Amino acid sequence: MKNNKVSYLRPLFLFFMIGLIVLTISRLAIFTLYKDRLIEVDGYMQMFILGLRIDVILMSYLSFIPALLLTFMPSSKRWYTTRILGTYCGVLLFLVFFMELVTPEFIDQYDTRPNKLFLEYLIYPKEVFTMLIKARPLTIVAMAVVLGVVIWLIKKSVVFVFYVEESTWKIRYLLFPLVGFLLFWGARGSLTSRRPMNASNSVFSNDQLANVMGTNSLYTLAFSAYSLKNEIDPSKLYGKMEFDEALERVRKYMMVGGSEFISSDIPLLHTQKSDTILERPYNLVIFLQESLGAEYVGCLDGLPLTPNLDNLAKEGVLFKHLYSTGTRSVRGIEAVTTGFLPSPSESVVKLPNSQDGFFTLANLLKPYGYQTSFIYGGMANFDNMASFFSGNGFDDILDETSFKDDGNAYALKSTWGYSDEDLVLKANTYFKSLGDKPFFSLMFSSSNHEPFEFPADRIDLYELPQATVHNAMKYADFAIGKFFDMAKKEDYYKNTVFVIIADHNTRTYGNHLVPVDKFHIPALVIAPGLEASEYEKLCSQIDIPVTLLGLLGQDFNHPMPGRDLLTLPDSVPGRAIMQFHDINAFRVEEDMIIMQPNREPLQFKLGSDIEHTPVELNEDFARDALAHVLLANMLYKERKYTLPGLVK
Repeated sequence: MKNNKVSYLRPLFLFFMIGLIVLTISRLAIFTLYKDRLIEVDGYMQMFILGLRIDVILMSYLSFIPALLLTFMPSSKRWYTTRILGTYCGVLLFLVFFMELVTPEFIDQYDTRPNKLFLEYLIYPKEVFTMLIKARPLTIVAMAVVLGVVIWLIKKSVVFVFYVEESTWKIRYLLFPLVGFLLFWGARGSLTSRRPMNASNSVFSNDQLANVMGTNSLYTLAFSAYSLKNEIDPSKLYGKMEFDEALERVRKYMMVGGSEFISSDIPLLHTQKSDTILERPYNLVIFLQESLGAEYVGCLDGLPLTPNLDNLAKEGVLFKHLYSTGTRSVRGIEAVTTGFLPSPSESVVKLPNSQDGFFTLANLLKPYGYQTSFIYGGMANFDNMASFFSGNGFDDILDETSFKDDGNAYALKSTWGYSDEDLVLKANTYFKSLGDKPFFSLMFSSSNHEPFEFPADRIDLYELPQATVHNAMKYADFAIGKFFDMAKKEDYYKNTVFVIIADHNTRTYGNHLVPVDKFHIPALVIAPGLEASEYEKLCSQIDIPVTLLGLLGQDFNHPMPGRDLLTLPDSVPGRAIMQFHDINAFRVEEDMIIMQPNREPLQFKLGSDIEHTPVELNEDFARDALAHVLLANMLYKERKYTLPGLVK
């Protein structure tokens, strides 16, 4: 005989509570791992209160389907309902557990919970899995064992735990409005607010990690995927502004005279004049260093890991207060090859509208007779580099496939491709082959990347074992020294402008919304006739390509918003633009604006890179910061960051 009890809802209640328990235990465990840092945050207990609310939101969303099944599936089909419900709940609880299990490793690398970076890495399972199994074998094995046990337990228990009891249709239909209302309330997070609660409601401090502790990892991953739709319109995230105002505000920081802007179709296109016009312009080589943060560079008061770079600093201009625009290689590539402002979207290296007809140094220099190239020891299809470069003016792409069977004896092929030593050998051979033709080349290192594989017996190890970040830094520096030792013996050296610059730091973390100190990177320019000096003013990664053009011996028309640092008047304040996940920082000297999605901007006074004091917001300054975020998207969307004739 059918009963009228509410026990048929038992599977829904268990699913909901098991999820909350797993998420709460995980939050406590992660808090314990980072306790020394998190207890320094004012009101740190809020992360547990906010976290519980976000957990309820997640489990409420996930519980809608079980509620529908339990209400509308006939009692005569209880066995089928049990199997379907058990499979659904088992899979979802496994995903909840899995995302929390991998969270500490993700935080250790990126100082935040899994987000769109996690989704990006899913595109390259082979490279990522190989890297992880070599860099963290014990962790991966332990995770595999734990996940195996969890899968076994779920398979053995789901039918029992989520068994659907018999009930009458009357009681199910009568209770459904109440169940639906409670789940709607839980998923919305509030009934009084006009907007549903979301990830931005977990922001209660100036520490990024403390804020994301008030969420959970399956939620942040799903929210990141959902938020990708807003990347086409960052005004929905940070605020609105008309195009003309954004353009005017960005232009005033470029230090370019109004008469030097020469196109209404390409709003930032302007003329950059050279002091000297050469019959044959100088070559340009950008040696982009993987993860070489300033903290590892001796001449920037970092660890004594870069003796070769330190010695080379006596031969060129060392930029002592340069900051990267982001925390990913593609963002660094974007900055040094296109000079594009960092936008809330992906780097233009990966966006569809920039795969051809987009401004790059290669597209600019080709009409001047330059042979253009990208040289990389790994596979150029990683992060869409090959597609972007081949569509935007790079003649030759020499990647891992180019190293095979070319007659050279190479030192090491590792997880990420051929070693930096092999890279510089390949580059030097290629440059020699070009004869007297001017060339532009982007060289991109890879040895300084987990699992930190490089040839033995090349350096005096900084520490044991060999495969550590500090030793990899020393090896990257060894390759820099070897490249310049070879280049100085070749004819092309005396006609070449070189820059050694990092793409970003290693791990970007810290107890601020934007850990500014972790954006500090080296840049060293060595060029014919350029006197050795140290550039002390604050500057940005996007200033470097503009500065390089000023040394090539030609006048150029280009749309880059960066500044030629070597001609910038001393009276002009230094500026840096940084992006940390979905947080944007706009810094002018010691003043900095922070913009977060769906939050009011904040302003800080920086006593140093790690001393951030909140101050009253300057609305005009905040509008300048917003303009730099929005204009990038506007120019990309309308395909107006280009050169005349590039866009078909």
